[in-house]
Order: sequence, then structure tokens, then C-alpha cells
Amino acid sequence: MVNDDEDISAFDAEKMQNDKRVVMREFGQKLRSNLGKIPFSEDVTASFYCAMDGKSPAFVKAVLFGALAYFIMPADVIPDFIAGLGFTDDASVLMAAMATVRKHITDDHLEKARQFLEKETSDQQSS
Repeated sequence: MVNDDEDISAFDAEKMQNDKRVVMREFGQKLRSNLGKIPFSEDVTASFYCAMDGKSPAFVKAVLFGALAYFIMPADVIPDFIAGLGFTDDASVLMAAMATVRKHITDDHLEKARQFLEKETSDQQSS
């Protein structure tokens, strides 16, 4: 079992950096283009804020960046474009990741997620 306090050397640092690059480049667009279609948008956004938090341990970042990269990738177990099913595998991966690092996803991360989603929803409605 992995200890939250372990450093990144216990993981594939290159994979985590690749996942982080994908997330940084594509997360916002993926989320914005699917607002209203993703029932777990608050969880995925809070996970993003936790992964980006400098206070989050490397283990937490590795788990969350991996799950977020899976969410972004268009070719996964169940393609996202399949109505009603497309995000079920993404939700499963994300919920497993969040369960693993739950204590690190703070009220602050959840509040930032709510604020971001409220703003994005408002912006889309006014467009």
C-alpha cells in the first residue's frame, strides 16, 4: 500500500508529467464543452484544483492527474460521444481516484470548483 507521504520516486514521474501536460492543455476545454452533460462536473473540477494545489502530496497529484488525463482522452473504454454511457467509465475512474485521495480534496477545492462551474454556466447562458 502506498503512503500519502511518499515522494514521487515511488511513481512514474515521466507519466505524471505527461498526464499533467495533457490536463493543463485540455481540461478546461473538455469541461466547458461538456457542461450539463457530466453529472460529476463538480467532482472532476475539485479534483483538478486538488491536483494543482502546491500543498497536495506527489502521490495525490499522480493519482488525480492520471484520472483527469483519462477523463480528457477521447478514446477510452466507452467513447464519450455515446449518449447516456459515454462518461460512465470516466466517472468510475475519477470516483476511484477521489476515494483514494479523499482526505486531500478540501472544502476549498470544492468551493473553487463550485465558483468555476457557476461562472462557466452563467457565461454559456449569456452567450
